[in-house]
Amino acid sequence: MSKILIIGSSNIDLIACVKHLPAPGETVGEARFMQSNGGKGANQAVAAARLGGDVTFVSCLGDDANAASLRQQFSNDGIDTRALLTASHTPTGTALIYVAEDGENCIAVAPGANRLLGPEAIDALTDRIAEADYLLLQLEIPMESVARAIEKAAEVGTRVILNPAPAHPIADELLRKIYLITPNRSESEILTGCQVRTPQEASEAAARLLEKGVENVIITLGCHGALIRTPHAETIVPACKVTAVDTTAAGDVFNGALVVALAEGMTLVEGARFAARCSAVSVTRPGAQTSIPWRSEIDAR
Repeated sequence: MSKILIIGSSNIDLIACVKHLPAPGETVGEARFMQSNGGKGANQAVAAARLGGDVTFVSCLGDDANAASLRQQFSNDGIDTRALLTASHTPTGTALIYVAEDGENCIAVAPGANRLLGPEAIDALTDRIAEADYLLLQLEIPMESVARAIEKAAEVGTRVILNPAPAHPIADELLRKIYLITPNRSESEILTGCQVRTPQEASEAAARLLEKGVENVIITLGCHGALIRTPHAETIVPACKVTAVDTTAAGDVFNGALVVALAEGMTLVEGARFAARCSAVSVTRPGAQTSIPWRSEIDAR
């Protein structure tokens, strides 16, 4: 099994399940409350570990009870936690999430300790980056830290998978050092300036990313599946048909599953199909990490 290093955010998710997402100024009553472990980096690390990956996770936690809960969960899921950091006198990141009956959601994030995962922390990870076969990153930690990690991976030949979420412009010199980028529609639009509403428009946006220097592109299109574009081919992997309950961690499960598939030697198309199956299971369950399936569940389907 190839080694997977994931660097990113960790949050505690405070979730209100509501009939519909509130409009500005609207109060929606009769909400059902849940608390779950989350954060894009943590979600992807948990997904990769539960699906069979050899995962080391790097994140910055606060010095509170929430951090203790997260550490315990990571250990329970088989993640190597020796590189986790603690920020003194700082709360662990927190996400406030509304989930509607149709599965749609909106999220506000208070980054807390995630903001303190700075470039100097990345500098201390040189050996771990060199030992990894794949480095998976997102954008819920400081952008300068993401950039430093990409640059270090490029120096040692570690393949970088970037899930550019939340959406943020990325310099072309960084894009040229990325093996695979996995934006959704809105993230693709911000990265390329191309409107992305249809598979054809997604293809055009993917072509623009290849022109910018990214080696491979997978644009996730929700119920329309995922478009894979390389310098030599293009494929659309259809989404699995399920009834969605909560889409909060769907993209994170897709990315965590994808890196495991690649680490096991699958092609990009095979990996995207595996990731689509895993993501489809997750949206049928509430919560972020509570929704993430285990490999035995996927293999049994």
